[in-house]
Amino acid sequence: MMLTSLSHIQSTNVYSTPSIFPISPPLLSSSSSSFLSLEPSSHRLALHVYSNDRLRITHKSNGLKLSCSLKEPPLKVMISGAPASGKGTQCELIVKKFGLVHISTGDLLRAEVSSGTEIGNKAKEFMNAGKLVPDEIVTAMVTSRLSRQDAKEKGWLLDGYPRSFSQAQSLQSLKIIPDVYIVLDVPDEILIDRCVGRRLDPVTKKIYHIRNFPPETEQIKARLTTRPDDTEEKVKARLEIYKKNADAILSTYSNIMKRIDGNHPKEVIFGEIDSILTQVLNDKEKKRKLGSSLSQSSSVQDNWRGIPTKLNNIPHSRDIRNYFYDDVLQATKRSINDGGIRLKVEINIPELNPEMDVYRIGTLMELVRTLALSFADDGKSVKVCVQGSMGEGALAGMPLQLAGTRQILEYMDWGEYGAMGTFIKIGAIGAKHVDETDDLFILVAPQNAVGNCIIEDLQAMTDAAGDRPVILINPRLKDLPASSGIMQTMGRDKRLKYAATFENCYLFRLLYYAGTQYPIMGALRMAYPYRYELYKRVNDPSGKEKYVILSTYPQKPTIDEVNDAFEGKPRNENKKAVGIWGFLSGILQN
Repeated sequence: MMLTSLSHIQSTNVYSTPSIFPISPPLLSSSSSSFLSLEPSSHRLALHVYSNDRLRITHKSNGLKLSCSLKEPPLKVMISGAPASGKGTQCELIVKKFGLVHISTGDLLRAEVSSGTEIGNKAKEFMNAGKLVPDEIVTAMVTSRLSRQDAKEKGWLLDGYPRSFSQAQSLQSLKIIPDVYIVLDVPDEILIDRCVGRRLDPVTKKIYHIRNFPPETEQIKARLTTRPDDTEEKVKARLEIYKKNADAILSTYSNIMKRIDGNHPKEVIFGEIDSILTQVLNDKEKKRKLGSSLSQSSSVQDNWRGIPTKLNNIPHSRDIRNYFYDDVLQATKRSINDGGIRLKVEINIPELNPEMDVYRIGTLMELVRTLALSFADDGKSVKVCVQGSMGEGALAGMPLQLAGTRQILEYMDWGEYGAMGTFIKIGAIGAKHVDETDDLFILVAPQNAVGNCIIEDLQAMTDAAGDRPVILINPRLKDLPASSGIMQTMGRDKRLKYAATFENCYLFRLLYYAGTQYPIMGALRMAYPYRYELYKRVNDPSGKEKYVILSTYPQKPTIDEVNDAFEGKPRNENKKAVGIWGFLSGILQN
């Protein structure tokens, strides 16, 4: 794809103060490469545009050069699965569809040993002695293979590695990080049956199963053999080892893990894998098109640290609050850069949950300020809106949660650079508060009050905003009935339909036992454009608290889906009514 236009280039090196150079499309050639030189005084800024999707910016001043590329690296995939999970079959299909270089540690070991390489000879010493090959040797083989040109150009599929926490950390330290970590989940009884019933044809090396995939003839059946380790006892032992190793590396790849039900026909399983990998490629393409700003914001998810612990300790530490502020900001920016205009942020950590007695309006205001200042830094004019009094006469009023909010915003510290009043303004909710100069609107906890509905004013405002982004922070748009119950019936369908037009760009909710707010059982998180991630809160062997991912979902999971995941049920099992894991009744509903 040819890059044919460049809106703005900002450099702090060309002049002593930051400058913006507007470059109109005609300055960039439509040929395979072009050159533009801007020469203020003795400095020189050179832009090279190539047809292979790379933009190189070179600044020459006292020998200093800066080069950046907009081209994304190829697809990088890790896949894991228990013995007989069908991982080998899926690897073949992935390689065939996406052209990745398939890397298996078993194949690498055999190749290195047979080639007599230095690494292979070291590995052979341990193998001949009946010992496991040390992690450092295996990791050296893997990194050596990944460094070859074909893996760099085509991308790679790392099969069954890493298998331990130390191996995963070694790869992380070497900056070998996959785009996605695929796990094939198959019930133990199915895996045992697959292994115990597996047979090998010693002549053709073809694998059969006595019931699921029987041999074509009696002659072939007569010569089939069973692998020594395909007994029920040994299979169970291998499964326990696999589970232990898999659990150990969950924390390393939890943010990019995609669990797939492997108890389906191979075509169905690959269909889901194909969808996941295609989405990853699409995300990469979106980043490339949107340029370095999106790439920088998306790197937060790539380097995500996991869910903070001790979330029931109030007040939250500054680190915890800043963690969530940044998590929300990056997801919101990604969504807006992707064209989102009707967005909502839902976050209910204790200090942001008005149903808890530790709710702090200051934390909500800090979140709003973080978003507004960041968008203002990007040159956008931001309108922060708080709904005013609703109703008339003696019935006039506003939700208790928002009382005094506007005054707090006006007296907050908005920095030393005059952002408030220049790039950031405070308004209310309604069409008359939408100005032509506004680029983006942040609405603070819009909500209905008993007998009054904010939806009409909200809809008028979004209609006036047009295609400019409107972001709802912790909205509560459910109907609240008047004494006569009128609000529950008149126009309710239309109100709910309109409220549903706002899409989550970020969601974080703590999960508890039904009717309680302690202890924390887990969490549900979604940060655009990634899937909904369900976590379980556990204590590791050292007694430290952590969150372990249970499952991911393309859409917000239902209460029953959450219950099933906590109880370890496969997703295709018949659903039961909410039981022991019944979390707060409305926790996953709009």
